Amino acid sequence: MKRKIIKIDEEKCNGCGECIPNCPEGALQIIDGKARLISDLFCDGLGACIGECPIGAISVEEREAEPYNEAKVMVNVVKGGPNVIKAHLKHLKDHNEIEFYNQAVEYLKEKDIEIPEIKEKTVPFACPGIKLVDNRQKVSTADNEKGRLNADETGSRASELRQWPTQLHLLNPRASYFQDADLLIAADCVPFTLNGFHETYLRGKTLLHFCPKLDNSYEAYVEKLAQILSLNNIKSITLLRMEVPCCGGTTATVKAALEKVRKNITINDIIVSLDGKIKN
Repeated sequence: MKRKIIKIDEEKCNGCGECIPNCPEGALQIIDGKARLISDLFCDGLGACIGECPIGAISVEEREAEPYNEAKVMVNVVKGGPNVIKAHLKHLKDHNEIEFYNQAVEYLKEKDIEIPEIKEKTVPFACPGIKLVDNRQKVSTADNEKGRLNADETGSRASELRQWPTQLHLLNPRASYFQDADLLIAADCVPFTLNGFHETYLRGKTLLHFCPKLDNSYEAYVEKLAQILSLNNIKSITLLRMEVPCCGGTTATVKAALEKVRKNITINDIIVSLDGKIKN
């Protein structure tokens, strides 16, 4: 599978070892005077080591790699003692990787190891635009029902968006909001055209969107969608696209991803006219 993973420029690397303490997962070691990635399984691709490299020898790339395995990582982490355990849990929480964090905590409980208290902190080098936000559990049913009618004194309706990011290129296929999700896949122009997009179509769904014509990322989008579909239990797919011919690429991308993972999920393919009406 393709995923983000650490890349080390061996010509730049001087073997200083500054990156090692910031990889509690144990994915990095100094071997023959250079920092080396010893296992794809241990690298989460979140880049905690990047900010500690004084000469910029470490970056993140997207390539074929073995899936990250939290259980195997925890075996190494526990060997490092309480400080390494705390650093690893903090690392996961700072990046909002709640699923992996919960898996790590469960491992510690099974081994009867004390779970350190972790305070949330924003990672200084992380782009706010790609920070995972999952607000599904933070909005009570009562507040949501009220918000749909009148969110504030101005009479503005509440947004039905419960996650971030939303653009397909920025999404993490392992994000917690994809598990057991009803997907809403929209072409970029649809929300600007279709009245009631939030109330009628987005409510209760996990959103992703892209433009099949302008993004020039067909193969990358098929691969990303295939990862989302293979790593998660997707309950349903609603697809919203414009009536213009080029927007048919939205459907083609989704179908290609489904074929790649050989999953049979019915697509509710909805076509929107240029004046904002449903055509089918």
